[in-house]
Amino acid sequence: MSYTVAGIDIHKKVLMVVVVEQDAGRAEFLGRRRFGTGSSELQQLAAWLKQQGVEEAVMESTAQYWKPVWYALEAHMRLQLAQAFSNRAPRGRKYDFKDAERLVRRLLAGELILSFVPPPEQRALRTMTRTKVQLSRDRGRLHNQLEGLLEEMRIKLSSVLSDLLGSSGLRILRALAKGDSDAESLAALGDDRLHCTHEQLVDALRGTFQPMHRKLLTLYLDRLELLDKQIAELHQATAEAMREHAEAVARLAEVPGFGPDSAQQVIAEVGVEASTFPSPAQLASWVGTNPGRQESAEKNHSSRSAKGNKYVRRILTEAAQAAVKTKGSHFQEVFRRLLPRLGYLQALWAIAHRLCRLVWKILHQKVRYVEQGAQRDPKALKKRLHHVARALRQLGYDVNLNIAPSQPTPAVG
Repeated sequence: MSYTVAGIDIHKKVLMVVVVEQDAGRAEFLGRRRFGTGSSELQQLAAWLKQQGVEEAVMESTAQYWKPVWYALEAHMRLQLAQAFSNRAPRGRKYDFKDAERLVRRLLAGELILSFVPPPEQRALRTMTRTKVQLSRDRGRLHNQLEGLLEEMRIKLSSVLSDLLGSSGLRILRALAKGDSDAESLAALGDDRLHCTHEQLVDALRGTFQPMHRKLLTLYLDRLELLDKQIAELHQATAEAMREHAEAVARLAEVPGFGPDSAQQVIAEVGVEASTFPSPAQLASWVGTNPGRQESAEKNHSSRSAKGNKYVRRILTEAAQAAVKTKGSHFQEVFRRLLPRLGYLQALWAIAHRLCRLVWKILHQKVRYVEQGAQRDPKALKKRLHHVARALRQLGYDVNLNIAPSQPTPAVG
């Protein structure tokens, strides 16, 4: 039975396309054409591939240039996105059409490493959550730049305030930017609940000022206000987009180390039910939390984990660090048991691996987390559930969290 496949070598401005028909193990090249990357050219590409009877198309994940091609073709045929590393050409001269032909040959031979491309709804969620993370990182960089500017002004505000960008710190910084240089009046803007004394705050605010410093401080504060506004807008937009999946967000947020925000980010990456991954082991392999295996002569020379989805890895690492600090949790007990044998980093990564498998179980099987560790303080547990429920309600979710009954549940994996 014949099967027609197209290979697309993607560049920023041009696409090199070849069409191959496979019949009884023999491949016959039916045609090759060059297309541009504009909207009209992509429509012509889709029409030409349909005319050729193409059932499947494969392309390389070249920077971000593959996305318009994928979006233009996904409604017409089955698509595959190959990692560029798996389609490397042998040494020698390079030809674009040869690259496209090699894509098809290696796809038919099963030699390509294919990437997971989620459906449109999940892609939109991914874009929002990843943008919010990037804005948060920009805010962290701005915090460092502000502190560096204050050091140049000989103002040691961050040495006496636990949060430079807290309410007291922002009031003082805005007054500095407006031209107030009197240490006593600036210190009066501090909150009464500050841990430092009034004399320490006054001493920290005695510095040297230049007009250039005030101008930069004003620019930094304006940028901070803009970042905070954009982060808040994205936070609400993400919550609104996930409103119909509020139950899944709530179930995942109950896990020690997680919260509503991290639960939303995980769901945006793996899906509401993690249905793309048939087992927790496959999800862990895709994320990259599985121990690596580089074996030769029946000896494993490296157990370093493979590079997986960097966004989920970051969330799981942060969640693991929080989970092992949760008193009485199962993860804290496992971490303490593994710590002497594996060391801090490997023991923490083992907790991240367990969390990854637990994420699959909660999303895929739609179960709730049941604490299997030591008996936790009921007041502390009730306080945590109240905190999570309040955070979910602030996002507009109508949830009612109760303490799950302690009962044995099957182990994950």
